[in-house]
Amino acid sequence: MSETFPRRRFLATGGAAGALTAGHIVLGPALVGRDGAAAAVRSYGGAPLPRGLFTLGVASGDPLPDGFVLWTRLAPRPLDGGGMPDRAVPVAWQVAEDERFRNVRAKGVAVARPESGHSVHVEVGGLRPDREYHYRFRAGGELSPAGRSRTAPRSGAVNRRLRFAFASCQNWQDGHFTAYRHLADEDLAFVAFLGDYIYESVPRTTTIRTHEGTGEPYSLAEYRNRHAQYKTDADLQAAHAAFPWITTWDDHEVDNNWADEIPQDPAQQSREAFLARRAAAFQAYYEHMPLRRSARPHGLDLRLHRRLGFGRLATLHVLDTRQYRGDQPATLAEAEDPARTLTGREQEKWLVGGMSRSGTRWNLLANQVMWASNDRRAGPEKVYDFDNWDGYRVQRRRMLEFFGSGRTANPVVLTGDRHATWVCDLKPDFDDPASPVVGAEITGTSISSGGDSDPVAFHRTYDPIMAESPHWKYIGNRRGYVVCDVTPARLLASLRVVGSVWTPGGTTIATAARFRVEAGRPGIGVVDRQADARALRKVPRRYDVDDDQF
Repeated sequence: MSETFPRRRFLATGGAAGALTAGHIVLGPALVGRDGAAAAVRSYGGAPLPRGLFTLGVASGDPLPDGFVLWTRLAPRPLDGGGMPDRAVPVAWQVAEDERFRNVRAKGVAVARPESGHSVHVEVGGLRPDREYHYRFRAGGELSPAGRSRTAPRSGAVNRRLRFAFASCQNWQDGHFTAYRHLADEDLAFVAFLGDYIYESVPRTTTIRTHEGTGEPYSLAEYRNRHAQYKTDADLQAAHAAFPWITTWDDHEVDNNWADEIPQDPAQQSREAFLARRAAAFQAYYEHMPLRRSARPHGLDLRLHRRLGFGRLATLHVLDTRQYRGDQPATLAEAEDPARTLTGREQEKWLVGGMSRSGTRWNLLANQVMWASNDRRAGPEKVYDFDNWDGYRVQRRRMLEFFGSGRTANPVVLTGDRHATWVCDLKPDFDDPASPVVGAEITGTSISSGGDSDPVAFHRTYDPIMAESPHWKYIGNRRGYVVCDVTPARLLASLRVVGSVWTPGGTTIATAARFRVEAGRPGIGVVDRQADARALRKVPRRYDVDDDQF
């Protein structure tokens, strides 16, 4: 069943917006004028710049009540190190209230420097809260596509509605980013991306699309090329240009299943080599995301956990479950080690304190790996993926007891990673039927990772386990994203799925199921679900995929 959705209004509390302008030039007042921008452009001199500077599109992110971050990167040869001359380049920027840029509210000049991959991060301030704005850049006589963003409601605002989406896991080789074409047509205040923006896997010719390069990325130049390849996707560019994004990472932005300073394969990567790889990956990640200066890498570290507020209605707590974690355990006994932590002690303290003092109706966690217990085998034997919270059980129990302590309001965990959808109640002890429900978790599916799904095989494996897991409320493995509509009374989540990621263009979007969390009543329920005709037949695996989940 396909659906057609109306053009969005960028709903944070309401209001209208014009048509999307990303992908073509909107004419208006000159970006370079008497504010000194023209003098700045002349002062850098040098030979004329190459043509095609804005191949990677534009983006905005991390909305605050008075502004947001603007991003672009100059890259005329995106898969060849960017193709820019080895010199600083001025980039003029402009923010307006209208799509034709007649009512300009902010403008200036940023500098794209070679040591930052000629990326630009502009922290715009002085704007009005809970408003839509349009933005664009100019460099070397070229005008970028126009993007659209939105500020957050002011702190303490009595806002009655917040609508946003979350997504994760977009493997270039496993399929097209078809879901983003539909996401760009939604009515959203922001998009939360929960990890695996790129994949570090080697190029393969048996997949839908082939990664650039000759192997896994290790150097800064190689990570820049991999990020740039992903950014050339037209559907991904459209989704970035449509809304502000709030991003965090998981493992594949660096190395599969990495943990702090430990790679997936310590026998093949020395500690020194992996730390150099991690630093390169962190730098390239910052260069390609709409992040604030506070996230700029410092040596081996990049501060990614942060908190964003949306009036009195909701706080989004963005987690980093990779950079500070202990190594994954090998046994269930090791998973019960009290010293083992997924977030690190400091981030846990930050999270508990922030959730306790948020003062908002809802506390939403932008999280990478599953909190809910997730047995992988039916029957008495228990088999777990210890890369998830199942491997860090004492900390999980401590955190979930905090959820149920009454010190925080309406916690809902939003999760990526699994390449499938798991909707679960959260309990401090998943093995004890008497353990109380203290929260809800929605694990969204992937944008493309895993390729087109095989519902028959998936349900053959997991339906028997679901019968033994009463905290599981819904499972499925089609590709797409989740839209959350939040009011003071409830959170309604809609699972949007596409027909195929193996067929480029033209696939439909459908709502596979909807889930509801009532304020003041921990847990989650399934409102409705659509019959999946694809589940009636086995889907042939026509292509190779980088699926490390199933």
